[in-house]
Amino acid sequence: MNNDGNRVEMKHAPMKVLYSNDTTHIISCTSPYHRTGEAFGQQMLEASVDETADTGVDVHMLQPGLGVVPWWKSKQYPYEQHFRWFEKTYRVNVDDNLYAQYMLNGGDMVEAFVQRCRQNSLACFVSLRMNDGHGKEFVDQLPNAEAISQIPGFTLHCLNHFYKEHPEYRFELPGEKRVLNWAHAEVREWMFGFIRELCEQYDLDGFELDFMRFLPYFHPEETTHDQRVEIMTAFIDRVRTLLDQSSQFNRRRWLCVRVPAFLDQHGKMGLDLPRWVDAGVDMVNLSFSYISRQDGDLEAIRKMIPNTRLYVELTHTTRLGPWLPADSIYDTATYRRATDEQFYTAAHRAYSRGLDGVSLFNFPYYRQHGHPGRAPFHEPPFHIVSHIGDPAWLAKQPQHYFISKGLMGQTLKADQSFHETFDMAVPNGGWRKGGKLRIQAIDDLGESHWKAYLNGQELEETDDRNEPYEQPYAGLIGTPQQHRAWTVPAGFARDRNNSVQIKLVDGEEAAVIFVDLAIS
Repeated sequence: MNNDGNRVEMKHAPMKVLYSNDTTHIISCTSPYHRTGEAFGQQMLEASVDETADTGVDVHMLQPGLGVVPWWKSKQYPYEQHFRWFEKTYRVNVDDNLYAQYMLNGGDMVEAFVQRCRQNSLACFVSLRMNDGHGKEFVDQLPNAEAISQIPGFTLHCLNHFYKEHPEYRFELPGEKRVLNWAHAEVREWMFGFIRELCEQYDLDGFELDFMRFLPYFHPEETTHDQRVEIMTAFIDRVRTLLDQSSQFNRRRWLCVRVPAFLDQHGKMGLDLPRWVDAGVDMVNLSFSYISRQDGDLEAIRKMIPNTRLYVELTHTTRLGPWLPADSIYDTATYRRATDEQFYTAAHRAYSRGLDGVSLFNFPYYRQHGHPGRAPFHEPPFHIVSHIGDPAWLAKQPQHYFISKGLMGQTLKADQSFHETFDMAVPNGGWRKGGKLRIQAIDDLGESHWKAYLNGQELEETDDRNEPYEQPYAGLIGTPQQHRAWTVPAGFARDRNNSVQIKLVDGEEAAVIFVDLAIS
């Protein structure tokens, strides 16, 4: 409802900006409404909704926990029951947890969230993680294990009795987190039970199934592609039916799915987007997981589902750096923060490829959280939100494309090259001023000699290696000695795929970790 008590009906066209609220940021981050170490209070949740009001956010999505332990009035798995089970099973006293007291005192985050969204004229969705893998490495630790006793509040919300008591439903593949195997009907029924009570108990405008937390969903050697698709499509159909049957006021409630932005990841999770749309999906949120990117199969997916609302997800960071030494394995990675121009460029590219909007994920994590070595910290740039929902405005802005080369980077020896492709979207009126291409290496590049080519044309090196736009975020941006730069004439760039070749002509071996191209 709006402030006059009238219901806010979601319209089809204006749904440009989705905002994900993972709830955990409320106490893991220091913010205007949360002091470091302060226990959770409902007013903090309400403030996390309030700060998105009148910014340009259309849909506020709440993740009530990790999808493992309900932070709502659950009948399938009441919080009090879970709390007693955890303390008894692991023989720890969880007396300092920052969320537990609120829940044990009868708190209901989802109800508080819905009411606050209504007051702020925001459409309210719940986003539920379908297969979260956080903390599952601790599940089989013996009682009083050091790992659990050090962080009981974290594991309290990562583990539950279903996961602990059914090892036959778990699996783990190399390089992946330990998760539940959705080939088992019991696993799907357990997750559906949570979805059912959320849809039946709360007046939600929509529901997002977060399939990014975490891949995979099936053991590839135990199921075929067709079996996986059948299982997952049937689950989507069941959720669609539930949303329709539990809807109030005879209005359609929207079904959104958060899925990989790359098609080659879809098969292992049983994802067939055209069939899912036929089964009732209204909105598709294309995700790169934790890091913002400017590639992905956006245009191909648009062609597959031409009449479905399609969004690209952007986050607070464009690159993860080294992990800092700490007792905890979580929240210790360094990261490069996304800038205004990088948000605007990614959003413009998405609209140019036929998408309908942008989704913001982990946006509050500009703030202080985790290891202090991640500093300096900042308030989130909420001023960008109204702009990323305005395609006409975006099409007139200077652009900043980037490619992160990962933690180890792309290592080159003398006379070696690497190639990258920038998928660029021409602005209104075309590129007129040209710009600058840069590389950043892990170490100082010394006296090494480099060459760069754009679409087969050699670029002229420049001594100006500075950031191309105002840079308020110092994390991982590097020094001039770690960079090389070249001028880019406007006529060298073209719409869509632009081939970049970087060559180390001579000098010591070097690892390139970031490539960016600023142009207007």
